[in-house]
Amino acid sequence: MLKLRIYLQFVVSRLLGTGVDTLILWICSTFIFSSYWEVYVLSPIISFEFAVLSNFLCSYFWIWKSRIGRRSTFNLSSGAGFLMKMFFLLIFQKIFGWDVIYCNLAALLISGLFNYFVADMLVFKSRKRVKVESFDSNDC
Repeated sequence: MLKLRIYLQFVVSRLLGTGVDTLILWICSTFIFSSYWEVYVLSPIISFEFAVLSNFLCSYFWIWKSRIGRRSTFNLSSGAGFLMKMFFLLIFQKIFGWDVIYCNLAALLISGLFNYFVADMLVFKSRKRVKVESFDSNDC
């Protein structure tokens, strides 16, 4: 039951991250950039970094607050997820000719599962607890 709760919290937090990612991507691709490279490569990189920060904060303070996670490990694992997302984003654009927003959302569905398992098993993995026995002065 605990894993289900954590997974549902992960989904909710990543929906927030997807909202951040999509908003920043839309702003960059609509108002700031215009070339193919800027719209399909640079804009997703910028929006990804905003989403990573949002996702890390949700993960650290809400989902896995009882576990210790490191921002550097989170960013590295997110980078691997980003490469996966970019691969699928560009594949979807080439195959279907979709707008960058739709390609991004479809690619996030695939890379999101990868990100969950990496976060749960590596970044915020459970630490073994060491039981400390109480010290009684009468034992000496």
